[in-house]
Amino acid sequence: MKHTLGAILLLALIITSLFPEKHVAAASSPSACAPDGLQASGAVYRICMPALTRWNHELVIYAHGYVAYNEPKAIPEDQLHLPSGTSIAEIVNSLGYAFATTSYSTNGLAIQQGISDIVDLTTLFSTLQGAPEHIYLAGPSEGGIITALAVERFPEIFDGGLAACGPVGDFPSQINYWGNVRTTFDFFFPGVLPGSAISIPQELIDNWETIYEPRVRHEIRNHPILRDQWMAVVDIPRDLLSLNDTIDSLTQLLWYNVFATNDGVEKLHGQPFDNLHRVYTGSFSDSLLNFGVKRYAADASAIQEMQINYQTTGNVVHPMVMIHTTDPLIPIWHEGFYALKVTQMQRNSLLTSLDFPLRYGHCNFSAAQVLLGFIVLVDKVTHTIPEHAELALAADQRAEFGELMAQQFGPTAPGPSSDRLYMPMIQDPDTN
Repeated sequence: MKHTLGAILLLALIITSLFPEKHVAAASSPSACAPDGLQASGAVYRICMPALTRWNHELVIYAHGYVAYNEPKAIPEDQLHLPSGTSIAEIVNSLGYAFATTSYSTNGLAIQQGISDIVDLTTLFSTLQGAPEHIYLAGPSEGGIITALAVERFPEIFDGGLAACGPVGDFPSQINYWGNVRTTFDFFFPGVLPGSAISIPQELIDNWETIYEPRVRHEIRNHPILRDQWMAVVDIPRDLLSLNDTIDSLTQLLWYNVFATNDGVEKLHGQPFDNLHRVYTGSFSDSLLNFGVKRYAADASAIQEMQINYQTTGNVVHPMVMIHTTDPLIPIWHEGFYALKVTQMQRNSLLTSLDFPLRYGHCNFSAAQVLLGFIVLVDKVTHTIPEHAELALAADQRAEFGELMAQQFGPTAPGPSSDRLYMPMIQDPDTN
């Protein structure tokens, strides 16, 4: 989880990580994946087609989440499953949709390259399988903002997007959130981590797992008063039911500072974090905190780069569905910011937000929630809902899905209506 920004990414809603060594899924699987290919950019791509149902001539492309800059360039297999273990590609293929994904041609901050590689993947797919009637883009975390930006920028390609737990509302605010996490951590826990919020020494990166992550966990677990002040000052959500889950999230927040900062400075052409005029509140002594915390000014070049290439506009032409949890890494306030942009563009009817605040953690969606998000997107684009879509889920997940569908579409969902068509599934995966 700490090695990928969307490790869970729900949005993995579109991926099939099936038996990469064999490349082709077993006969009992609803997916059949061709051998991975290579894009002109050097990115690795994968295409999986329905094996048990007839292809409905529609395509789902999955935009994966963050992968650390120093990881091998490859499709992140750990992001192709939901936290429950459910394969996203299998869900997609079992409903009759084709599935495709790409590694991107770079790791780390990969938003621009990710968009370019995904656009190229649509052309590759059409060449290999034929042009789909609709193309849906979905992704979690970093893949969430890739989804939002690509749907805004390429309405002629993408018919809609499902953005999960992504920094879609305001990219500089997300950068500042992460920077504030680190610089206030250094104030409350001085000397625990070398370097600073804007400069990470190689020694910290090389020894994160063996030395510094255990040290961070020890400090925040054993100093609850300092931990609570730190969280209050930066407004970091906590899991009220699990201290362990809260500590995992706090550690993961610092992981992003360690592994994303230097790479981000390079790709944004300057240092992007700015707390020069930030007034911190929530500690036992805010005056002491504001006097002692380290201050940083963002470089003008980085500010310009973020505004030009990393900011969403809200100018959507096709439906956008967003889902979020109580997320300590990419806070849920992003959806409010994005909704305001969409409102300013007078595109409200194209945006649907489905939030699940009772679930704590980054992209910590259930399979039923991810499937609901996709069903809502398909309904918005085509006015069509797959009948018996719950059969794409394991039996123990279907009751939750039924409740979610009833909340979204009414107590009779998904029964026929005058303005909606329903596509029956051909086979129940559980019977194979």
